[in-house]
Amino acid sequence: MTFIKELLSHVVSSLLRNKLRSFLTMAGIAWGVASIVLIVAMGDGFKEGQRENMRQLGENIVIVFGGRTEKQAGGRRAGRIIRLNYDDVRDIRTECFRVKTVIGELQNGVRTVSPFYNGRFGAMGVEALYSKIRNIPVESGRFLTDEDDAAAARVAVLGDNVRKQLFGKRPVSPGTTISLNGLPFRIVGIMPPKDQNSSYNGMDSDKIYVPYATMMRDLPPIDVNFKPGVVNDLIYVPASTADWKSAREQVLRVLGRNHRFDPDDPGAVSVWDTVEDAQLVDNIFDSMTLFLGAIAVVTLTLGGIGVMNIMLVSVTERTQEIGLRKAVGATRGRIMVDYLVEGTLLAVVSGLCGWAFSYAIAAAINTIPKKDMWGGLPVSGTTTALAFAALGVIAIVSSLWPAWRAASLTPVKALSYER
Repeated sequence: MTFIKELLSHVVSSLLRNKLRSFLTMAGIAWGVASIVLIVAMGDGFKEGQRENMRQLGENIVIVFGGRTEKQAGGRRAGRIIRLNYDDVRDIRTECFRVKTVIGELQNGVRTVSPFYNGRFGAMGVEALYSKIRNIPVESGRFLTDEDDAAAARVAVLGDNVRKQLFGKRPVSPGTTISLNGLPFRIVGIMPPKDQNSSYNGMDSDKIYVPYATMMRDLPPIDVNFKPGVVNDLIYVPASTADWKSAREQVLRVLGRNHRFDPDDPGAVSVWDTVEDAQLVDNIFDSMTLFLGAIAVVTLTLGGIGVMNIMLVSVTERTQEIGLRKAVGATRGRIMVDYLVEGTLLAVVSGLCGWAFSYAIAAAINTIPKKDMWGGLPVSGTTTALAFAALGVIAIVSSLWPAWRAASLTPVKALSYER
């Protein structure tokens, strides 16, 4: 306890001896720590914003569309159109163990009439799992169920924009009947407003969701090439984001076998892999954060040089004191530890002030409504640990030379020193 009190007394007296110099030195350290924390938090915020943007479509989903072959395979010519079907969904479910789940989508435009207004909207034939895979929220009522699909029930879930156009400002409750292409459908669920800035087949709020079996029977697309079981696209979720490449290979092998195309044919199917996109974006922001973080470390290093300077001046000003302490028995190691701890303590106190400042700034900014593609300034434990690890290294390194210089003074030379 006495040792700590003595160190604190030396630190305080050194700081008060030259207030302006001490303030500028501590400000340099504090700003360096704050820069590291804010820059890393900014990178994390942009990554989280991008992930949130992708979650609007679904968590770690991969969307596969049919295409046109570019290679000859299986005795078939190049240039064939590949149309995905529900057999592909079943085969992927049973054969692809690296795929967590997979669903199909069948889309068609339908004429819709309510007791008040009418319009033409996109209808989606989907299964019950669709709401979880594609993050489709329901504000009132429910989403489609497996029982709805098994019975090919004429039930529907309305997007928020569809509800507004069909009913205006009137309240709508589940159980209300509307007409789709002249057939009565019962509303079982209504979506809330959904922010969305990316899509592949239209905004979710502009759609009507019906069971896949019902869509096939009552609302099939008017297309000469349409056949029962056809889907517009497949959506699957890898069992693990670490094995997303293996999952894609398994899916392409199944589709290639079913439709007799080379799995390596780039044109046979089109794949939108949000897992790959997320990793690419993460790598970009990680590189940016690393670069800016390096600049922040340089700033912190300059603050460390300031600590070294103030400690060297302290050694000079206290040379006779050092000589006296050595003359009465203080060892070289004790003198070195005193100055090393003093410099480190000065840097750590400054760093704590810088961290507190950056945390307050981040907390204030996080109260502001977040914009698209940006998730605020999350100050994580990892960010804090990174900042203080850099601070600790720089604090010790910047204190070593002054501590070694103080410990190297001989009693005779120190006592005879005149300022």
